Amino acid sequence: MKFNKSSQLLLVSAASLLAAVLITACGTATVDFVFVTSAKAAGTNNYGEIDVFEINGVSGAMRQIPSSPFPSGGRNPVAEAVSSDSTMLYVVNQDDNTIVQFLIGNDGKLYPQNTVNTPGIYPLTVAVSGTNLFVLDTYEPLPACSTAAPCPGSVGVFPLLPATTGTNPTPAGAPGTPVTNTSIGGPYWPLILPSSPTDVIVPTAISVLKSGADLFVTAYDSSVTPNVGYVFGFSIGSGGALTPLNGGVPHNMGVGSHGLGIRPSAIASYTASNNGTYIYVTDSTNGIVASYSFAAGVLTLISDTPTGNQPSAIVVDPAYSYAYVANALDGNVEAYSISSSGALTFLGGSATPVTYAAGVQPVAIGIDPSTNHFVFTANFTPGGTSGTVSDFELSATAGTLVNTQHSPYTANALPTAVAAVPHGSSTQ
Repeated sequence: MKFNKSSQLLLVSAASLLAAVLITACGTATVDFVFVTSAKAAGTNNYGEIDVFEINGVSGAMRQIPSSPFPSGGRNPVAEAVSSDSTMLYVVNQDDNTIVQFLIGNDGKLYPQNTVNTPGIYPLTVAVSGTNLFVLDTYEPLPACSTAAPCPGSVGVFPLLPATTGTNPTPAGAPGTPVTNTSIGGPYWPLILPSSPTDVIVPTAISVLKSGADLFVTAYDSSVTPNVGYVFGFSIGSGGALTPLNGGVPHNMGVGSHGLGIRPSAIASYTASNNGTYIYVTDSTNGIVASYSFAAGVLTLISDTPTGNQPSAIVVDPAYSYAYVANALDGNVEAYSISSSGALTFLGGSATPVTYAAGVQPVAIGIDPSTNHFVFTANFTPGGTSGTVSDFELSATAGTLVNTQHSPYTANALPTAVAAVPHGSSTQ
């Protein structure tokens, strides 16, 4: 068949229109942007990277946006969190002791805004609630503290400032001066065991209740053998000021027939429809997840449930009564149902664990905040030239997971953390 020039022009126009429709459809089908930090040094400043993926709400497929990845603004990014209004991303760069604030564009692009130093040494993780940013540091900032001479960890609070106007207007969310702990006159709370104040308490994870009223930190005592796991609790006052719960005595993770909690590795909180508050803590040594109820400042153990080997991360679906644990050594995700009492049970009442294959060594896990129908993990993949991101579609009625098309997806080497925002949450 031979086309004349007019027919060729019509054909080209039709093809262009079809392409435009497909691009538009793809754009409107994007439900979330997922940010994956990578510890692999890259670029002229040896900064880490941030891969930005978009999730298609129809197929669940993930793909990197065209301008991804973005520099993390520092070396060895290990953690990240988004602002309560989903317009800002905060990235923790451990080797530089910094937190970098990024403005999130409506297309998922990242624009660095401010960089602040953490109150302590070697930050581990970060959480945001309302107008406060909480950061967990490996060591408190004392001259004698180092990897050669470790000391207890610490937690600090940054107020997130409102927008400014004038000649150089700035968006809301810039970290301000850390809140001062008046009892010691410093911008942090040391994690100290009152009964053994010289023991080295190693922090591991942090979680803030949905209400923003209380903060929990998991840690373990490295000065004793075997190690002993603890959960420190703080109430959050106006302006972000912290007050230790239970007189500063942390909760000892004694957990039934499995013995003491030894190395708590991750923590998540959940507020049920009956307004019950529950805390879930994984222990990487014993391979369990401990379920606690929380009331009047006290944690009460409900149950402990087996996980796989070396559980590294946990997430609770805020819309449905399910929880998911990433098991680093097994390379899988384990699914649980949340009972009316807050206890975790194997999914669907199964007598055996219900697991789903992820990539190699998943170290972080998240749920899409737009629909709560997709679960994703960052897979560290040590020794590889690239890492991966696994993506699963979640059944709202059964809690089961199915790998989405082409999962796992390629990411930069050594992924460390995941965070996500709904598409359209930013107007920038």
